[in-house]
Amino acid sequence: MRRGMLSDLFLGVVAKQLTLVETITERSNQHEFQGTKPLRRLLGDEDRRGIPTRFIWISGEQEALAEDGFMSWSNVRKGKPRAPEYHLYYSGNSVTEMMQAGDMLFLALQRDGSVLVVITPAGTIQNQLMWLFGLEEQRELGFTYQEITADRGAELDFAARYILDELGIDPEEPEADRLDGLIEQFGLQFPTTRVFSDLARASLPEVSAADDPDQALIDWMDREEQLFRRLERRIVAARIGDGFRAADGADVDGFLSFSLSVQNRRKARAGQALENHLEAVFQAQGIRYLRGAETENRNKPDFLFPGQAEYRDPAFPAARLTMLGAKSTLKDRWRQVLSEAVRIEEKHLLTLEPGISENQTDEMQAKKLQLVVPQRLHATYRPAQRAWLMRLGDFVPLVRSRQQI
Repeated sequence: MRRGMLSDLFLGVVAKQLTLVETITERSNQHEFQGTKPLRRLLGDEDRRGIPTRFIWISGEQEALAEDGFMSWSNVRKGKPRAPEYHLYYSGNSVTEMMQAGDMLFLALQRDGSVLVVITPAGTIQNQLMWLFGLEEQRELGFTYQEITADRGAELDFAARYILDELGIDPEEPEADRLDGLIEQFGLQFPTTRVFSDLARASLPEVSAADDPDQALIDWMDREEQLFRRLERRIVAARIGDGFRAADGADVDGFLSFSLSVQNRRKARAGQALENHLEAVFQAQGIRYLRGAETENRNKPDFLFPGQAEYRDPAFPAARLTMLGAKSTLKDRWRQVLSEAVRIEEKHLLTLEPGISENQTDEMQAKKLQLVVPQRLHATYRPAQRAWLMRLGDFVPLVRSRQQI
């Protein structure tokens, strides 16, 4: 599958950990950063006024705020017989008011000349952005610069697109014409998720879950997401074209309801698609399983191995039972899995979320929850975490060995 590159979107980025004096607090009303060398490498030596800027503060599940503003870059000693001194000025807004000392600030120059500013506390999203932009862990308080070129920038694969989606960025699709041909049969109606999942797999006949379950899962999910977004774009464009009108004027409630339904559909379909493709992996591997089995207190783990009858049989050894939760994103919802199968002491949870924080994975280990992550996403985690992570290709033989005893 052809994908775009991060360099199609950005020219470069700087990042720094914010100090107290740089945040908007009672101690500081400054709306500027000193123009250090990394900033000069990013923005150049020419004055630039009123740079269109998108400010985003993001942290955790559904905790995000965005506002448009501007920045200005200038040499305050221009025309004077002294060394240049640059300052980066920015407009105060609801996002910059959220800044706290210790937060990480990412300032990315986009290809159209505008700037994207993202502010995030320490945690998963900060890890994801560091990986996306190819930045090393910040050990100093000053700005760090990273040029984004075709040979050094990230490919817009599943992980990169996941992170960009968190920022509200929807890259152009290199295979748009081919994808449009695949979804033409649906017109302006969404098919069931099962139908979409089947189509995604059928469109990639060269992908084999029997040979490489990790790569197959990522490729199938990536393709289904591509297909879904192309069809969604058509359907949303048609609905917007119809307008939102009520008898007394603009139908604001109708617009808000439609917007919410778009977001909810994305989340619901992603989780269902993941389960569909995992089911196809287990079938290709010849593993016995039951999807949506019921355990104690009407809990329903996503996958139970080998099945519900064995789980409910007190004579069946607990050591031969396995459960797998499946969540396309985790945030703080991973704890839901802990109570889903009391007989199984060590539980497994598969996710497609890149770069989860060490605090979260440390807590998972303490709770005897093993995280399963497709191999391609391991690079988004820190080295200390990778040794503990399990690939889908490791999970499959574990389950098979328990079924062959």
